[in-house]
Amino acid sequence: MAHIPKQPPQPSAQRPPRPPRPPAPGPVPTSADVARLAGVSRATVSYVLNNTEAVRISDATRRRVREAAEELGYVPHAAARSLRAGHSRMVLMPTPQAPVGPLYSQFISELQWALRRLDYTVVQYGSVGMRGDDAARAWAELRPVAVLLPGAGTLTPRGVTVLKRSGARAVLTLGPERVEGAHALLMDLREIGHRAGTHLLERGRRRIGVVVPSEPGLDTLSGPRLDGVRQAVAGTGARVEPLRLAYEEESAAALAGRWRGLGLDAVFAYNDAYAMLLMRALQDEGIDVPGDTAVIGADDLLLGRLLRPRLSTVRLELLSGERLAELVDRAVRDPGGALETHDVLTTSLIARQSS
Repeated sequence: MAHIPKQPPQPSAQRPPRPPRPPAPGPVPTSADVARLAGVSRATVSYVLNNTEAVRISDATRRRVREAAEELGYVPHAAARSLRAGHSRMVLMPTPQAPVGPLYSQFISELQWALRRLDYTVVQYGSVGMRGDDAARAWAELRPVAVLLPGAGTLTPRGVTVLKRSGARAVLTLGPERVEGAHALLMDLREIGHRAGTHLLERGRRRIGVVVPSEPGLDTLSGPRLDGVRQAVAGTGARVEPLRLAYEEESAAALAGRWRGLGLDAVFAYNDAYAMLLMRALQDEGIDVPGDTAVIGADDLLLGRLLRPRLSTVRLELLSGERLAELVDRAVRDPGGALETHDVLTTSLIARQSS
């Protein structure tokens, strides 16, 4: 019988070491924990962290409470606070359907800061694709105490009712028209075009082009500006011609290339960004600004003042964020009060060398 040598024992496969488990999270800190660490009552913790001004608390105590809360990682429970108060402190702002510029962004930042000082939280809701009552129901699910809606066209009186029945104490619309049941912050964009058109008429221009951006979503902003120019020149014999323009060098160059054939002696270019784009293309085509064509924009951007010729523009000013926050707070405190209407947009003409 053949001798079969014994095989040496094979080493067992080594299993990779298991990664250490993360430490189990500790207990969620409570206001009682903060009170013990700070050496105060739970009521004092609540007054300090909820920015209650009706109760006098020394600066030293406020500082001690905030330091204890930070050390423990404690934050107030918004839902619990809402239950105690009977309503949330959330102000819901659906995002605009159209792109917004620097003026609106600054306005929103100021508003958020001012509402935060009044102990509200601003939540911006992405509602692209939702309109009318469907949008209102989606907003109502979050149970905001107030809704501030840019663009009143997306809200109906029935939607206002849905929001109020869900607990919204104040509904405010920001747009050209009122909506039944809501406070109205009126912003008529036709005024921008009217300012520009009136200025060009006063400069002797009678063949006026008006830029209408090709980018999706801007029709709701460009349409009223075009209407405003038409209103300004009505009955004067002046001609107004809409001009489609994409925010691209190629599109501006193509428009400038056929400019002489259009026979225009002025252009309101929607805003400063489009005005600067088109003015550069016109100059590259050998068209003198303002000799052959006057150019005017809107927004009064700093860059427009640095161009040569300096850009004429329509300056826009909105109601300050602080004043609007006060209006929201007043409406929340008195939900049964009279509906308010405020004009929030003012315009002024800044004439420079381009027109």
